[in-house]
Amino acid sequence: MRKFLIFLSALVVACSSNDYAPVQPITKPTIGKGIKGVWVTNVASPALSSVANIKETVRICKLSGITDIFTVVWNKGRTLYPSAVMNTEFGKPIMEGYEGRDPLLEMITEAHKEGIKVHAWFEYGFAASNSKQGGDIIAKYPSWAAKDKNGALLTSSNGFEWMNGINPEVQNFMKSLILEVVKKYDVDGIQGDDRLPAMPIGGGYDDYTAKLYKTEKGTAPPVNEKDAVWIDWRTNKLTDFLGDLYKAVKAVKPNVTVSMAPSVHPWAKENYLQDWPTWLDKKYCDYVIPQIYRYDLTAYTQTLKDQVRYVKNTADLSKLYAGVLIQSGTYNATNQFVEQMVNENRNNGVSGEVFFFFEGLKFNSEYFTKTYPKK
Repeated sequence: MRKFLIFLSALVVACSSNDYAPVQPITKPTIGKGIKGVWVTNVASPALSSVANIKETVRICKLSGITDIFTVVWNKGRTLYPSAVMNTEFGKPIMEGYEGRDPLLEMITEAHKEGIKVHAWFEYGFAASNSKQGGDIIAKYPSWAAKDKNGALLTSSNGFEWMNGINPEVQNFMKSLILEVVKKYDVDGIQGDDRLPAMPIGGGYDDYTAKLYKTEKGTAPPVNEKDAVWIDWRTNKLTDFLGDLYKAVKAVKPNVTVSMAPSVHPWAKENYLQDWPTWLDKKYCDYVIPQIYRYDLTAYTQTLKDQVRYVKNTADLSKLYAGVLIQSGTYNATNQFVEQMVNENRNNGVSGEVFFFFEGLKFNSEYFTKTYPKK
């Protein structure tokens, strides 16, 4: 997740334009059964480092009232399951350090024993690498690179180097990884992140995208990356990809859920071309989990209320869950703050949440083992 961008959280509350202003008052729906999820990572956590650790992870999740585990399967240009696609394309069937294992299968096996659902979390999405100039992917397929207006590899301020998510070859590659998981594993769902589908606003200046834009609009892409028409055009292309992906997943296994964990709106669209209110409205995903990562209750509550207002159709409010930060680096939310955030979710008609990330369950064990299962 974008734990390295949390310091920008104050901007999210502040950045609101007339184009994105909430137009729908909060309507508090009847709260049904929601998800109680947690993201399990291979970074800053030993949760996936052995079968024994996976068993312990599941045990803690069960005691903590967790119903859904979102386990990472794609980051750093590698998979955390043996992938025929990656082996064929790059000779790297699985992330280094996991050879001879299948962490995804191990997680599914252990979690399903406890009645916990497992979602394959494609964390890096269209990001090819971090601080590696695109890594193996861009080295083999330089035409897959997203480019900024200077013709350089599109690189976020947090070091992520990007594939061009508008390029059909890149889209097919990502789709092949996701469908590989859906076909091969008994997963309950797949999930995109704040990088799937996404592109930093500075991208879209590669040859393929520039030519496509000129064909459709009759002019070269604007130099101003914040041009409203240019933003909408790129955003719509990524939204179209999600629609195609959703249909493809459902064609293979209709019961596999497709969820997305974008940044909060409108920041997500203004910076990463992610328009999740439209995703819900077009039924291109089963639910969204905006990352409402805040350090105080006032900011959390305001941002939560904003996200509820941005849902276009009141009936879709049941498809909105909250991404809740409980640990990142040296930061740990207190038991009291975690409880307050969950209470605000329920007070605003949000019936579930997903916590970032697993290690925080242990730090906040008092709340999670005694109180949260009853929420």
